[in-house]
Amino acid sequence: MLAIVSAVMRAEVAIALIAAAVMIAVALDHLVRLLQRRGVGRMGAVAIVSGGVLVVVTACGFLLIPPVVDQGRELIVNAPRFARVALASSVFRTLDTKFHLARHLVDFEHRLPEMIEGAATPILSAMGGVLTGAGAAVTITVLVVFMLIFGERLVAAALADARPERRPVYEDMLGKMYQSVGGYLGGLMLICTINAGLTTSFLAIDRVPFFLPLGIASGLSSMVPYAGPLVMGTTISIVALFTEGLWHGLAAGIWFVFYGMLEGNVIGPLVFRRTVHVNPLVVTLSILVLGEIGGIMGAIVAVPVVAVLQIILRELRRIRRQALAALPKP
Repeated sequence: MLAIVSAVMRAEVAIALIAAAVMIAVALDHLVRLLQRRGVGRMGAVAIVSGGVLVVVTACGFLLIPPVVDQGRELIVNAPRFARVALASSVFRTLDTKFHLARHLVDFEHRLPEMIEGAATPILSAMGGVLTGAGAAVTITVLVVFMLIFGERLVAAALADARPERRPVYEDMLGKMYQSVGGYLGGLMLICTINAGLTTSFLAIDRVPFFLPLGIASGLSSMVPYAGPLVMGTTISIVALFTEGLWHGLAAGIWFVFYGMLEGNVIGPLVFRRTVHVNPLVVTLSILVLGEIGGIMGAIVAVPVVAVLQIILRELRRIRRQALAALPKP
């Protein structure tokens, strides 16, 4: 046990990459099997799905990256003006009276030259983080392709080594996990897309600047259920308040409250109804615990991890009930 715990602590990055690759591979394997049922071979189906994902990602990159970069550059250029507007607002004056924010800003302004002089290390660290992220993306891509090609054989070989009387139980559990995780990830992608599309359209109609990067960020926030949309909605509402005025900020706040209710009570249950059956309280607690352990990645995988554990615990309880029922009656 000590050796296993030590190995896990030393291989956190590798485990995170493998877990991400497994989840993506399970989601894409549903498409592969769909093509197989249409008469396409396994290798051909993997090639078609992989090529389709590459085409979609490339097309989204060409369509979204240039306007996102332009609007992001405009946001950086206009940041000082937004700061001046924020400092002159009545909201800031009220907060300054209670929390003395102006004094903290003056102290930060005095420390800024020293921070700029010592900014070489953070910049190098940021560049290293970008390179690390690119390497992680390449690693996950390769792992996903290999899992799609060889993963089914590996699972079949593991099931073949199981005891014959236990094999149907393992197959049933793996089938439930496969459907639960794949359905959750597919539904999550759909929810993120709906959030990004609707929020971007609303921000464009509301004439909020930088609507495209803000809308995409709002869509990505749905990857962390409950907490993500709340934090991102508050942030975007504040941006709308200080850039366009009170009424636009209020409209953005009303929109995110409305969409949060729509996603939490209609879209989410409709998408996850046939796949993940986890109590919302358990979901919230799992996000808190796994988010503390694994950061953003832990919060993202919290729901499928809890769903898998729930399937295992239910199967263990069923086996125990059968064993208790088989005992002789007194």
